Parts: sequence; C-alpha cells; structure tokens
Amino acid sequence: MDEPLVRWDWIARNWDNGSPLAIRTLLENHVVMAFVPVVLGLVLALPLGLACARWRLLYQPVTGVMNIVYAMPSLALFSILLSVTGLTQTTVIIPLTLFSLAVLIPAVVDGMTSVPDHVRQSATAMGFRPLRRLVLVELPIATPVVLAGVRVATVASISLVSVGALIGQGGLGALFTDGWQRQFYTPIVVGIALIVLLAVFADLLLIALQRLLTPWSRARRSA
Repeated sequence: MDEPLVRWDWIARNWDNGSPLAIRTLLENHVVMAFVPVVLGLVLALPLGLACARWRLLYQPVTGVMNIVYAMPSLALFSILLSVTGLTQTTVIIPLTLFSLAVLIPAVVDGMTSVPDHVRQSATAMGFRPLRRLVLVELPIATPVVLAGVRVATVASISLVSVGALIGQGGLGALFTDGWQRQFYTPIVVGIALIVLLAVFADLLLIALQRLLTPWSRARRSA
C-alpha cells in the first residue's frame, strides 16, 4: 500500500542500462515498428489510391478487401505470420502496414476527388501533361486530405505496436507486460506516458509538415 505510483529511481536505473528491456531501447524499437508501416503504407497507397480514383470500379473491391483485413484482430495476424517471419519486428510491421493501407487508400481517393474539375481543365489548357498535372497540381491540392489520413494511420500504428508485446516484439508494450506480471505500476505508467507523448509529437510533426507543404492554405486563412 505504501508503494508510490511512479518510482523515479526505477526509471533512472532502467532508462539506458544496456539491456534489451531498457526504456530507451524499447522506445527506439517502438518508433521503428510504428513509423515504418505508415511509410510503407503510404508508398503502396499512393499508386493504389490513384488507380482507384482513376478507375472507380476498382475502389469498392480494394476497400472491401482492406476493410476485411482491418477488421481482423492484430494478434491473430501476428500469430499467422510467426511461422513465416518468426519473433522479429517484421511480424509486427507487416500487419500494421496492411492496417495503414486500409486507412490511407480511402484518404488518397478522397484527396484526388477533392480536386475541382475546373482546376484539372485549366492545367490541361495550360499544356500540362497528365503526369506533370498530377505532380504539380492534383497531389498538392490533395495533400491536406491525404495527410489527414496519415495522421490517423500514424496514431493508430503507435497504439497497435504495443500489442506485439504478446509475441515479444511490442516496443513500449513490453513495459505493460512487465508491470502486470510483477504488479508493479511504474513500467505501466511510463509505457502509457511515452506512447501518448509519441503520438502527440508525431501528430504535431505532421501538422507542421502539412503547413509546410500547403503554404497557400495559410495565406487564404490570413486573408
């Protein structure tokens, strides 16, 4: 009953003690397993989303498959992949990439749909070929919608990584299992705090990136 909720001396001893379970090491692993799936998901979602926006018949089947994958429990996917990828970070990264795809493909399609037809027509009239129009006109206009999807996918990925602790690859989630097994609350509190701070930091970073990539939106608001 006299045990404090947070033992600061435990945090100091275990922050960077050279152990695989050091807080700093777990944080670094968490960052890798959270952000790699979002980057891979975005790389894959861009061509798939552009194809779905161009040929609308593809949209329903693709999103249907992605929604089925998204509905699957992450732990079930981890268990299926264990026999192929083993107890590695890849076992966590692959399902989280699929989850990111389920969020990012609709974001890309919605972003492309948000581009007004008269803007496309004006770019074509100015001599823009399809690829140049896509890169210089359509994608910049679609950026706010796409980045909104990236923000959702990033926060979800940061949260879901901790589930991987059940197979020994959960980043900061290892603090939850450690604290639960020992009925010691400090690791749990530290894990929750770092995951929340990481999610907030990532979201603020993406907001800053959006403002950097869409300077015209700031000018329009200030006007």
